[in-house]
Amino acid sequence: MPEFDWLTLGIVIFGVIAVVMPTVGYLTLSERKISAWMQDRFGPNRVGPLGLLQPLADGGKFFLKEAPIPRHVDKLFFLMAPAASMCTALVALAVVPWGPTQPPVQLVATVTEAGTPAPTADAVAKFEEQVVANKKEFKGVILPGLDIGILYVFAVGSLAVYGIILGGWASDNKYSLLGCLRSSAQIISYEIPLGMSIVGVLLFTGTLNMEGMIDWQAKHGWFIAFQPLAFLLFMTSVYAECNRLPFDLPEAEQELVGGYLTEYGSLNFGMFMIGEYTHMITTSLLMTVVFCGGWSLFGLENLMADSVIWNGVIKSGIILAKAGFFLVMYQLVRWTIPRFRFDQLMDLAWKVMIPLSILHLLAAMLVREFNLNNWVLTGVSVALFLSAGVLGVLFGKGPNNTPRRRVVKRQPELAAR
Repeated sequence: MPEFDWLTLGIVIFGVIAVVMPTVGYLTLSERKISAWMQDRFGPNRVGPLGLLQPLADGGKFFLKEAPIPRHVDKLFFLMAPAASMCTALVALAVVPWGPTQPPVQLVATVTEAGTPAPTADAVAKFEEQVVANKKEFKGVILPGLDIGILYVFAVGSLAVYGIILGGWASDNKYSLLGCLRSSAQIISYEIPLGMSIVGVLLFTGTLNMEGMIDWQAKHGWFIAFQPLAFLLFMTSVYAECNRLPFDLPEAEQELVGGYLTEYGSLNFGMFMIGEYTHMITTSLLMTVVFCGGWSLFGLENLMADSVIWNGVIKSGIILAKAGFFLVMYQLVRWTIPRFRFDQLMDLAWKVMIPLSILHLLAAMLVREFNLNNWVLTGVSVALFLSAGVLGVLFGKGPNNTPRRRVVKRQPELAAR
């Protein structure tokens, strides 16, 4: 058994925290700046030039402020909740690929596509040696790939709800309890279309490895073009998973004061926010990798291919640019679309998104089974989306939970006039 390198592990953990924490701080700054721009007012502009040092001031405030713990709370679970929320969000970042490591899945897929017979024992031994050599070559530049990467992210990311449930239950507060119950119902509901929107991608790539998904898109095209409906379902589901507007029902300050966050302040509140923004980063990277080609960008990723370091920098920059676009989309949506009612939230998941995801999956299975052109699935996705919109207009319900299309009978006294 190879010796475990604790020093390398410690360096990696420190590096991830050193990168994620400032990123989260400046995401809060960008969100405040974007909201100020959209509302035609000044954002943070006092601390440092153009307010760029505001995240440092906010971080110092979190550490220096008193962290009150109410007497009526369950202290153990009250303190465990923000830690669980933050740690699960950080752990989910571990398998996001920043550049190719030439994983075993990719090499096996190449052999299978060529139609060669089953490899012999010697071929398997040479293949394993090649894998080891590839990992040594890229060691220290890119994190190693994981063959169940997308499944790992879903499994770990879904654990974040336990932090919210613990916080709401341990706070011994009616608003907090209602907030955590809302969160559990919301995440359970939206994880169904979230997972089903990915199955169509897996049918085409044949692997759970995210590097294999990027490799398929580099050869055939991005999935956002072939499966736009799956991308829309995935993006909507991750907005709900991150408790972002218009799906922030677990907090809902107009209804629940602050929901599961009501009793939290100072550093404990900050840990919840770190978990939320880290989850935003992870899901933005997932949308980039699964649907937008990862580091592939019209051949630009092959610039300086002879240099491992510079090629890795270019590909990491492409991924970060795409993920940054989705992070800005998170912030624009928050200040654009008003919050749904809770019954509307559940109706959207169970009556719209889950049926659409099932129909889209059936269409992907038929396209894959009969080897149809990938653009056929694009047309089916657009048709399903338009059909859902038409049905929503014809048979949907209005703001007061009344049918949109109704016959208004004229009152007798009005008719007499």
